[in-house]
Amino acid sequence: MARTFVTLAVLLTLAMVLTIGVGFWSFFLRELEWKKDIFIVHFYLGLGTILGILLVHCLIFTYFLGTGRWVKEVGLAYNLPDQDLPKTTRELKRQTFPPALFSMLFAIAAGAAGAGAQLQAWPWYVHAALAFLTLLVNLWAFGVEHRCLCINANVIQAVLDEVDRIRQAMGLNPNAAALAEDGTPGPIRHPTSQK
Repeated sequence: MARTFVTLAVLLTLAMVLTIGVGFWSFFLRELEWKKDIFIVHFYLGLGTILGILLVHCLIFTYFLGTGRWVKEVGLAYNLPDQDLPKTTRELKRQTFPPALFSMLFAIAAGAAGAGAQLQAWPWYVHAALAFLTLLVNLWAFGVEHRCLCINANVIQAVLDEVDRIRQAMGLNPNAAALAEDGTPGPIRHPTSQK
């Protein structure tokens, strides 16, 4: 998930920078014939970027909700202590949600201010300031989310290792072997863990 997230974060950052650049180009363009066309490009870039921001941060919400629930359920099934792995996933979720939510709210506010600026009800600099704030808040959120995703991947791997240890102590096959016997694909191991 961390690699996918990095790709999405880079694409969104480029989209935000491109949207801001095209917006200033549209604003400072004097030729009225081109101004309308460039503004339409800015409008659609902005709309697509806002939807992308909402999508990526909602994906992060869903990922942490799902993996947190999985760690909790596995912890209950194998009597893992709550202080260790399940608690860590809850803390990661709590660290990630505020930056992701602020990122989405700033993006929505920038879009609303853009509509206000287009209708000449709001000054243009409010929209521009919110666009730059959206970029900065998203860069901050991307950093927090990426760090938490990497830690969460380690937690998931630790849960899988602990389950295998418990199963071995009980005289059962490791998780991957038991799933292979059932015809179910086994858990995907993190590339850095060699077993």
